[in-house]
Amino acid sequence: MEYRLKLYVAGHTARAHRAVEHLRAIIDPQIDGRYRLEIVDVLDHPDVAELERIVATPTLVKEQPEPLRRVIGDLSDRDEVLIALDLGSAG
Repeated sequence: MEYRLKLYVAGHTARAHRAVEHLRAIIDPQIDGRYRLEIVDVLDHPDVAELERIVATPTLVKEQPEPLRRVIGDLSDRDEVLIALDLGSAG
């Protein structure tokens, strides 16, 4: 099973960079090689952000496998991310 993830960020900021680092640190040990991550900069693609109803960044969207899930914030809460991705929890 391949996970399809989109991470919406606003610019090339420290906050966006941290969100990417946190996400990779959480998912690489869990689903290494079985995911596709697309990073969407809402400043470059405001139409996509509007269409997808992204109101805050960073926002992680798990598109596949269903159900669709969203996590808003810097993704530093490992358990929250694991639960959103249906991978259980760290503890």
